[in-house]
Amino acid sequence: MAQDPYRYFRIEARELLEGLSQGVLELERGAPAKDVVGRLLRLAHTLKGASRVVKQSGIGDLAHAIEDSLGRMQETEEAIPRVRINEILQLLDDIGSGVSSLDPATPPGQSVSARRTGDEPLETVRVELDEMDALVESVTETTVQMLALESDLEGLSRIRKLAARLSDEIDRMRRSDSRGGASGLEARAHVHAGEIETSLAAVQRTLGYRAEQASRELTQVREKAHRLRLLPASLIFAPLERAARDAAQTLGRRVELRTSGGDQRLDAHVLASLRDALLHVVRNAVAHGIEDESKRVALGKDPIGKLEISVERRGTRLAFACRDDGQGIDVRAIRRAALEKGMLPASQADSLTMDEAIRLLLEGGFTTTTSVSDVSGRGIGLDVVRETATRLRGEIDIRTETGRGTSVEITVPVSLSSLPAILLEVNGITAALPLDSVPATLRLREQDVATSSEGAGMLYAGESIPLTALSAILAAFGDSGKSRRAQSVVIVRSGDRRAALEVDRVVGTTNVLVRRLPSWLRPDPVVAGAALDPRGVPQLVLDPEGILQAAGRRRRRLPEKVEPRLPVLVVDDSLTTRMLEQSILESAGYEVDLAASAEDALGKAREKKYGVFLVDVEMPGMDGFELIRRTKVDPRLSDTPVILVTSRGSPEDRKRGEEAGASAYVTKSEFDQKRLLQIIAELAG
Repeated sequence: MAQDPYRYFRIEARELLEGLSQGVLELERGAPAKDVVGRLLRLAHTLKGASRVVKQSGIGDLAHAIEDSLGRMQETEEAIPRVRINEILQLLDDIGSGVSSLDPATPPGQSVSARRTGDEPLETVRVELDEMDALVESVTETTVQMLALESDLEGLSRIRKLAARLSDEIDRMRRSDSRGGASGLEARAHVHAGEIETSLAAVQRTLGYRAEQASRELTQVREKAHRLRLLPASLIFAPLERAARDAAQTLGRRVELRTSGGDQRLDAHVLASLRDALLHVVRNAVAHGIEDESKRVALGKDPIGKLEISVERRGTRLAFACRDDGQGIDVRAIRRAALEKGMLPASQADSLTMDEAIRLLLEGGFTTTTSVSDVSGRGIGLDVVRETATRLRGEIDIRTETGRGTSVEITVPVSLSSLPAILLEVNGITAALPLDSVPATLRLREQDVATSSEGAGMLYAGESIPLTALSAILAAFGDSGKSRRAQSVVIVRSGDRRAALEVDRVVGTTNVLVRRLPSWLRPDPVVAGAALDPRGVPQLVLDPEGILQAAGRRRRRLPEKVEPRLPVLVVDDSLTTRMLEQSILESAGYEVDLAASAEDALGKAREKKYGVFLVDVEMPGMDGFELIRRTKVDPRLSDTPVILVTSRGSPEDRKRGEEAGASAYVTKSEFDQKRLLQIIAELAG
């Protein structure tokens, strides 16, 4: 990094230049300025800020010139003159040359366009997140197959024991031979049996060692793939600190920035988006919040302004906060700017509240600065923050106190994140809860339970909190199918709210990798995602906020007696589909077996009685239609109903399924887990 300090700046600058070039060409082709210029302004603003961070003022000045040129186009409804387009393209070429000159491998005078294939392809590899997800899933699938191999090795052990037993039987026959001596056939059989036993022992040792080694290597690959998918939040601290320092120097102020929570890990694309948004927040804090030194001294403040960037995990969400000790938000300045831009009727100006003023700031294109500078004045900063939070399905919270400072907090859900969690077991289901949402676990004592008109509750930390069974909450996926006396209580909190959950057992703590549920699966507020344990078994990852809402609706109830049901066989070549369907069915109290192919399913179905088959259509080898036909001609299987669960929803495919003998046909695009459970209950009795 010391030998090439501009490496990451060049990567980012080239991406921004590409976006700017494409947008300018859209304008040249006649695209409406109002649809394009706002986006280009944000790209130019980000490029300017990034160049300031790495002390490339020349590139920053060129980006600033592009902002000026674009700003004059923003309100026009006429076609942009070609001369203006050429001016901006020339500025982009100049920036490109400047970026290229920062590359140690670029000969002097060579432009960025002349080096399209030499942009550090050997040192930097960009991987699409979908490809990384596919890699993680493939490694997980291979791990599951390795476990099956370990099971096969147990079968080899049984064969070895049979060979040893055969050798003993032959030896006894030789000793009891009334003729007083063994025949040549018996002697050779004894030798061969001994050789078989010895060979099997050697093969078992070799395969066992190699399988154990491969399983260990796969576990390491899986963990490393997961780690590659996540980055520590501390990676954005350095550019934020530089941005604060440079903005302060530009304005003649001094600022000290402190950071915390950098060890929290999250997706790379989420972190990159938050970095860009927080750069604007930091610059705004310096430009609009931190006062000049003379004013701070007059107010009795430290002449050096204070900024704090903190990252905090809240269940399955991460909160990035920027706090300053400046003057706070000036409602009068917002009122004045809103009146000038026509965003606020004069009749409402005097009654503008702080919350209303903050909403105006977040609407975009709004600034209280009367002049444009390198740091502020275009109303772009908070627009970027708002769009970033919206794109990441997050939230913005701005709090301010006159004379004491402002806090801007961006809270985003982490779609795929390494999460410390506590594992809970209820009715045979293992579920994970974020560890920081569980302040305590307790043994359940009946004397601690109190019943009121609102339902059951228990006393915790001097407060009566709702008490409910986790099995009742998970029954939202369907009837849990069985119940037992809970042994433990887990206290769950989110913000100031708490509830107590009855569980069968607290398994322990671990780190889980939260995976998003497929888009075709209807979301449930109780479930934040899913995770796979080292053996590939699915686990629900629960959302503390959803749990608390459910606990408020459901209080402890008496267990209901449920008749035992036959197990369900899920047949699908997709690991994800098998795991999800297994999770849904086990949450509803069904025993579930899995098959990755139709051939495997037939073998299992002939060894065990099932209440229903859930079958995919498209599978390698025998497809779902042929599997149904095979079961219907087998007297042992013909009475077992078959439900096709597939992405193929054409009338022709439905007809083929009906002709083959399917009892029901469910398309994944219209997947409804409650409806599926209802169909299974009706067919399986």
